[in-house]
Amino acid sequence: MLAPSAVEPMPPFPDYVPRQTQLGPLEAEIMELVWQLGSPTVRDVHEQILSDPDRELAYASVTTVLHRLAKKGWLVRRKQGRAFCWQPRVSKADMQIVRAQRQLKQFLALSNPDIVAAFADTLDAASLAQLDAINQQIQAARHQQEQP
Repeated sequence: MLAPSAVEPMPPFPDYVPRQTQLGPLEAEIMELVWQLGSPTVRDVHEQILSDPDRELAYASVTTVLHRLAKKGWLVRRKQGRAFCWQPRVSKADMQIVRAQRQLKQFLALSNPDIVAAFADTLDAASLAQLDAINQQIQAARHQQEQP
């Protein structure tokens, strides 16, 4: 178990969350590419997809998906020279926090202690160590909240 002083602070909940957090498979794939590439053009994303010889996808389809991601609040489009670049409005790490929080809420919404206990019985040693670390972070956060 980690000593209380070794507990890293929990990252804060993101200030910004996209309007729609659910993505389809192609949207998720393209969002991953935008995170990897930083500020790509449609051509950059399209070429990255076509770098897989088993893939086919029209340039117009990539454009449509990028616009859809912007409408959902995931991306912004910026003019850079003669081209438009697409930039994420939210980091991958922040979206992992949002998704984890939503999954935890869904799990806790079961509000059936027997189901939660059955789940706990299936955990391996690594998972139990992670739960111990999470518990320490929760305790540290509670302690900080109690401080004036």
